[in-house]
Amino acid sequence: MIDWHTLSPWLIVLAPVVIALGYTVFGLSGFGSTVVAVPILAHFLPVSFLVPLMAILDLACSIFVGTTGRRHLSGREMKRLLPFMFVGFAIGATLLVHAPDTYLRAALGIFAVAIGLNAIVNPVLHRTVSAWWVVPTGLFGGAASTVFGAGGPIYAAYLSGRLHDKSEVRATTSTVISISAFSRAALYIVSGLLLHVTVLVALVLLAPFVWLGLRTGHRIHVGLTQQQMRRAVGAVVLATGASLLVRVFLQA
Repeated sequence: MIDWHTLSPWLIVLAPVVIALGYTVFGLSGFGSTVVAVPILAHFLPVSFLVPLMAILDLACSIFVGTTGRRHLSGREMKRLLPFMFVGFAIGATLLVHAPDTYLRAALGIFAVAIGLNAIVNPVLHRTVSAWWVVPTGLFGGAASTVFGAGGPIYAAYLSGRLHDKSEVRATTSTVISISAFSRAALYIVSGLLLHVTVLVALVLLAPFVWLGLRTGHRIHVGLTQQQMRRAVGAVVLATGASLLVRVFLQA
């Protein structure tokens, strides 16, 4: 899966910092770890390695965030969203196994830039969106979760238009992500993407930095308004997506 001889030695320093930053965003908003971490680390590692790795890390963190905020959970919105999300998983699993890595990098960069711009320009929705938006949200979010490991921003965008409390959005998003991450992990095992020693080693080495980021993000979350939270996360996501697109362009 990975040719260790071609890896930059800077990855030893960079990976812990990026993972801590990604899970600071996750602790802050209930999503966003993969959209932040994967575009940066994809400069050095295959997306097909990073996405399964982040699925396991997201599963552990989303269970923690969802459990601590379970009193804010919106069960009604979850019941609407989950069936369409599972259909999206099936679409995305096929793409992840067969699509060239370069195309995945470019698509991930475009995806991150779009999500970041939307969060900055539209930090708050002024009216409740229609429940029918759950159909494209679930389908595209499920596919994006499987291919990029990054359906969280899509789910959060929909939920923030339906729910008007930042803690409710955060708890519901993280719970949806926990179900998503568990389902994706099962798909990755079946497809063989998780059956590598390198993934298990990375999980052990990066776990302390995940915990550090999660705790830091939780403390920041308490002091921010929902608008400030969306803009802050959007700025980070935009910057990382743009950097990946530049890298893809320079290698073309």
